[in-house]
Amino acid sequence: MALQISATNPEHPALLLELPWHLPLQEWPEKYLVPLPRGISRHVVRYARAGDEVIAVKELARRPALREYELLRDLDRIGIPAVDPLAVVTGRAGTGGEPLESVLITRHLGGSMPYRSMFETTLRPATMHRLMDALAVLLVRLHLAGFAWGDCSLSNTLFRRDAGAYAAYLVDAETGELHPELSPGQRAYDLDLARVNISGELLDLEASGALHPSVDPIEFGTEICARYEGLWRELTRTSVYPAGKYHYIERRIRRLNDLGFDVAEMQIEHASNGDTVTFVPKVVDAGHHQRQLLRLTGLDAEENQARRLLNDLESWMATQDDYHTPDGALPGARPEVLAHRWVREVFRPTVRAVPPGLRGTMDQAEIYHELLEHRWYLSERAQHDIGLDTAVEDYIRNILPKARETLRPTTD
Repeated sequence: MALQISATNPEHPALLLELPWHLPLQEWPEKYLVPLPRGISRHVVRYARAGDEVIAVKELARRPALREYELLRDLDRIGIPAVDPLAVVTGRAGTGGEPLESVLITRHLGGSMPYRSMFETTLRPATMHRLMDALAVLLVRLHLAGFAWGDCSLSNTLFRRDAGAYAAYLVDAETGELHPELSPGQRAYDLDLARVNISGELLDLEASGALHPSVDPIEFGTEICARYEGLWRELTRTSVYPAGKYHYIERRIRRLNDLGFDVAEMQIEHASNGDTVTFVPKVVDAGHHQRQLLRLTGLDAEENQARRLLNDLESWMATQDDYHTPDGALPGARPEVLAHRWVREVFRPTVRAVPPGLRGTMDQAEIYHELLEHRWYLSERAQHDIGLDTAVEDYIRNILPKARETLRPTTD
């Protein structure tokens, strides 16, 4: 069989042809590889450079490679946080004509870390709780979309900083299945696998001395179940309110928005006696603040980052003389116009003030969040608002040099 490259972008095949497909992946020369931290995988995985992009290359049999490629494309279509599929390469042969395994190619997720790299320095229990929160949110989002993972674990997840928390991304979809809707049994099976896998991974870390002594691996494995169940119940439970109390429905929707979810469809039923109203959120989409920030400013950020940036944007708009209030009481510029002015006059100059060499793995939204946090800290200490410019200067001078080593990407 001749070498075949199936890609999502017509530009990728030409770039990918330059890679040494006639060699097994573990024998690729160093000049093609990028030294980035890798998680544990049942397959050979390497990071390589294709043009200006860093790609992850995973070697596996032809059928599962094609299947995972299509599953990742499906997840991308429905907006699930997962690695971005770029191509699948089949029909590989060695220099002697011997057949080689196919490969799946995904885009490297910038600023992300596998969990083992995060444990190179012992994580505090509070940080581990945030990892469990991120993984629980990812699993709920998958299940709401009808995706049964079949192998939820820390090893199959990448984590990115998200305004003091973390955002989790699915890496390995090889065992997944996409359905119109999942049954309670399918969800329970996925959750039980997650509990067992996470406990086992933490026990492995404990044996190597990389786990905080106060962390119980079994308890943390069980914690994912509790966090998942609490979030799932809040997103899907049926509410019964007194007739006429429609603001209760609005309050429930706002609570879901605070969790980062939009209600895209709902079911409202009046009781036959007219005394009560039953409310059921039928379709819940994640990324409420992400979408709002993108609509207003064009900035693409993680959910918690977006929430923080929106709060700062609203505070800034309230100080502008031409701000048009939501109720229309004051004439002036529309929020969309002011939002783009905020990006141009506040966000971009602030981020650009931080030297690129000191940013490490942080993206622009995370840098801005860190600067807002530092401004709050300094203002609390000074008992007055010290201003963003002063906070930036102090952050560059006193904070970033100390954090430089931890912010720099880890190498193998």
